[in-house]
Amino acid sequence: MQDRRHSVRDKVLYGGVAGVGESGGTMDCVVRNFSERGACVEFDSRSRLPEEIELTIARKGRSFIARIIWRQANRLGLAFRTMITDSSESDLDARLRRSEKKKLQLQRRINELLGEN
Repeated sequence: MQDRRHSVRDKVLYGGVAGVGESGGTMDCVVRNFSERGACVEFDSRSRLPEEIELTIARKGRSFIARIIWRQANRLGLAFRTMITDSSESDLDARLRRSEKKKLQLQRRINELLGEN
């Protein structure tokens, strides 16, 4: 694959969260390389993602609107369109609380379906 990047990407290993829809759904990912213009991210599965996602990298304290420019197995190449914000601690805490609440709801539903109380 020909490298057409305008800037060098640093190899990194950051945890990331991809906002994957208007419903507020998120997927965890691993950021494999990063520059101010884009990143390579890896997901656990080959989930179908929209052409544009919101990528939050807590370690960098930043969130980006990114366009998917290539796909290869469970890796994606992203080009950043814009930086949304320098993520504040309260924003991350709110996301974590929403995620934990959603996890509890899903666990309750699984238990209901399995006939457990």
